[in-house]
Amino acid sequence: MPISVAFVRELENVDPKLRHTLLLLIEEVERQREESVSKKEFNELKEIVRELGENVKELSEAQKRTEERLESLAEKLESLTARVEELSEAQKRTEERLESLAARVEELSEAQKRTEQEIQKLTKRMETFEERLEGISNSVGYSLENSAYRALPSLLLQRHGIEVEDGLVRRYVTVKNKDIHVNVYRYAQKDGRRILILGECKVRPSKKEIERFERYARLIGENESVDVFLLFVAHDYPPSIERFLQAKGIAYFWSYEL
Repeated sequence: MPISVAFVRELENVDPKLRHTLLLLIEEVERQREESVSKKEFNELKEIVRELGENVKELSEAQKRTEERLESLAEKLESLTARVEELSEAQKRTEERLESLAARVEELSEAQKRTEQEIQKLTKRMETFEERLEGISNSVGYSLENSAYRALPSLLLQRHGIEVEDGLVRRYVTVKNKDIHVNVYRYAQKDGRRILILGECKVRPSKKEIERFERYARLIGENESVDVFLLFVAHDYPPSIERFLQAKGIAYFWSYEL
């Protein structure tokens, strides 16, 4: 029984082991035929071969579909692998940026630490400077106070009609468990009534110092139940401070007047 060309082509698509088995079977069929089989037997063999060819064709088609699916799966796997590599590279870049950011944060932290240390040093220097300045200011203030004690009684009498009962002094006055230092302190008479003189001696008073002195004076007046007369003695009064004192009705004297 001759083998058709189509059948041979189909055999080429079959797995080598299976192809070898089929060829052996065909050879056996040919051998049996050549040994003179009956027509009926030959037809039966022919039918078997035909069915076998169809099965081979189906197997070939299945093999082809399997290969196509494997190719598709391989392409998807390659795409997935490429994507994973991209994600890996992106992760690597992110980690590098994070490391760079961490290093920058550490640098800024060190810079902040150095800045704080410099600020601490500067603060200490400022405190030392302020202490020295306060010492100088106190020295000048005490000099002003001593001059004020001698000259103010007559100036108060001439300008404001106030007669000091006794010599002016500096004093600590306790108000609400707090000791308030007053540079100029003494009771006096004005227009037949008793008042309390409270004064502050400064090199150059500021608005903040004036307002603070006002608060203390008000507390002292309330504590002693008496009207107070406020005054300032200073070496210098800028025009804005003079206007500020005048608006508040606070008497002020220049150091050269003492």
